[in-house]
Amino acid sequence: MSAFSDPFKEARAESGVMQCPFHGENITMILRHEDVRKAAKDWQTFSSDVPFRVPIPSEEDVRSMRQLPIETNPPEHTDYRAIAEPFFQRAKEPEMMAKVESLLNDMLTEALNREAIEIVNEFALPVQSRALTYLLNTNETEADTWIGWGIHVFKVTGGEFKKGTVLEDYLHQKFDAAEANPGEDFFSALVKAEYRGRKLTREECMGFANLAFAGGRDTIIHTISCALGYLAEHPEALEFLRADPKRITLASEEFFRVFMPLTHIGRVCPADTDVNGVTVKAGERISLAWASANFDAAAFPQPDAVRLDRKPNPHLSFGFGTHLCLGAPHARLILRTLLKLCCDRVKSITILKAEERVEHEAKFDRTLGYDSLVVKMEAR
Repeated sequence: MSAFSDPFKEARAESGVMQCPFHGENITMILRHEDVRKAAKDWQTFSSDVPFRVPIPSEEDVRSMRQLPIETNPPEHTDYRAIAEPFFQRAKEPEMMAKVESLLNDMLTEALNREAIEIVNEFALPVQSRALTYLLNTNETEADTWIGWGIHVFKVTGGEFKKGTVLEDYLHQKFDAAEANPGEDFFSALVKAEYRGRKLTREECMGFANLAFAGGRDTIIHTISCALGYLAEHPEALEFLRADPKRITLASEEFFRVFMPLTHIGRVCPADTDVNGVTVKAGERISLAWASANFDAAAFPQPDAVRLDRKPNPHLSFGFGTHLCLGAPHARLILRTLLKLCCDRVKSITILKAEERVEHEAKFDRTLGYDSLVVKMEAR
């Protein structure tokens, strides 16, 4: 079982770029760590101010509003981000940390008491959904609805877009309720928020909420699944962490580097731009290939080796520059807590059945994680 793959190695070494069609649109992928970091910071040359076109493939067919703050440039981005940031920083508060630990403890208890558990849908999806209720300060019963949406809000397993507007219908209901009876939750905060001296429009509220639900969903689910799959295949890793729990912080960053769920993200060139010898025309897209940059030997000695004590580890799994992922503290809290509890409570993890998740594109196949992972966990 190949837990991860680096299909960009040759192109990264040769030219630093790869041109690849996505849904009929030819996109130039930037592959080298330093080039990706430079491009991520240069929003004038590589713009995010493009509704629907930051994700690859584009999402015109699955949502009707711009995602905020990710699909804007500074200075608008800075002002929009300030509205949502306080909620996402809640992951650093002791109360939130205790709730996540309690949740993961309960989930591990259930897993340890069963003959087998399917990690992607029966463990990682509920963890992500219930932890999100804590982050957004909403009723925990909401998680049952979110779990019902499956791994990805917009896509069915296998990658095709879903039909319908399940997420948007749900969000409109939430904002209607928040306007009628505001509380202390995320939806109410957006209804009450001001942007440059005025209230947010409903479309802007929807843009924030859409990203909150779509952005950190399958990414966290796949990270959890990959980490547990790795611990199952490498029992020595669990022993290494158990020997010194202070290693967990570095180990979690290495898991984020290696198991980068999001291959890349798009930017649009407002003017004709030379990208490593490739001319990208005005209005065309490039991609910041995080998953390639994370395996660049210029930044990571022995990039193909999983080194749980890797330091420094300048991975780009939460992006770089002004658009650094708002959900990073939340993702770190979940993974570090999971690793700590596995050290405390789990003797071993045995894989009973695994279906690899493979991203098939015209120029590359990228294996990362699982569509399904059935394991048996044994208690210490």
